[in-house]
Amino acid sequence: MLQRTAFNYCQRRTLVNVKLKWVKDRVLDNAVAGGRELKAACVLVSIIASDPDGCIAIYHLSRNRGQLGLPDGLKVSTFMRRFPNVFQELHISDSGGTRVPWFKLSPEALEIYENEVIAFQKCEVDILNRLKKLLMLCRNRMLPLQTIDQLKWDLGLPYNYENSLIKMHSDVLKMVQLDDGRDALKLVKWDESLATSHLERNSDSATENNGVLAFPIGFTRGFGLKRKCVKWLEDWQKLPYTSPYADASHLDPRTDVSEKRIVGVFHELLHLTLQKKTQRSNVSNLRKPLGLPQKFTKVFERHPGIFYISRKGDTQTVVLREGYDRDKLIEKHPLVDIRTKYLSMLNEGFLNRSRGLYKKDKMVDELMTSLDCEENVVLFQSEEESDCSVLSEYESDENT
Repeated sequence: MLQRTAFNYCQRRTLVNVKLKWVKDRVLDNAVAGGRELKAACVLVSIIASDPDGCIAIYHLSRNRGQLGLPDGLKVSTFMRRFPNVFQELHISDSGGTRVPWFKLSPEALEIYENEVIAFQKCEVDILNRLKKLLMLCRNRMLPLQTIDQLKWDLGLPYNYENSLIKMHSDVLKMVQLDDGRDALKLVKWDESLATSHLERNSDSATENNGVLAFPIGFTRGFGLKRKCVKWLEDWQKLPYTSPYADASHLDPRTDVSEKRIVGVFHELLHLTLQKKTQRSNVSNLRKPLGLPQKFTKVFERHPGIFYISRKGDTQTVVLREGYDRDKLIEKHPLVDIRTKYLSMLNEGFLNRSRGLYKKDKMVDELMTSLDCEENVVLFQSEEESDCSVLSEYESDENT
């Protein structure tokens, strides 16, 4: 009876109108910097490496532009030419005599890719469980492939996960078709062993405090909270915690209790990502699958001590604060170590190219002997550019 009374009291508590200002966090911005370029490069590496010939024409690569997340004004060829130590370019004449840009991977990039494949094989169960837990967060344990595609980089899914991971685990994952004709992925059976959130797993006081769990909080240096905001936050932390894997249909969406559940959902979702961050646009299609109310992403602004919204790189990235010690990931996944090696190559290649270190006579012998494509091959020679970081804004586009 006492628990029921407390529950009704919590349900009567309306959503408190508290507005917290956004404060720039340069340290976490640094953790986000370069993420867009790294993702695009890794996707392109996977596409080229998956080709039987290991050599693909630019018009084929450009068809995958939607998966790269590049700025609208940047051509795929322009992007790839910035990293000649990763993507080696050559020209092959088509049937009409027109020289068409083709790209292959450098030996160094190919070696990192092969290490990435080995790393994925070793942690395949972990990646599979992340995907299963994502589906368990959703109604009917199901998500459209389009939505999964937006999150696959963050979850560590392989580029061709539809034809690899899903087919290899068809006993637990099944392709279905939604009423609107879209393809979706469904988890065949609920896995109770995975139905524990990160917050629950790392707390010893859930039963002692009647399920009241508090989220780790940390604010940007110099962030000032008004007294009434401090009081609201203290009271909010003491509200009951509803597991993101539990049925929450009984919660009134107009209450702080419901909001705490929404925070818990995204807290768990970000913990499922390898780097504890994702672009805000990636979660825009999750409202109905996760059973969330309108304007559900407002929780990111209302709880800047849990989430940080970085505006680095002309986009908004949601970062889970507790996942970082300053700008360093606290828990590094093996696939993140591989990505760090890619990023080092991107930085090195961009700077060396801008200094004019990549010339025709330096690579032509290797390409001519290692490629068996066409006889009429002309190596692309980089033009010099300003000596700046790969993380800086892109300049005007080049011609393919």
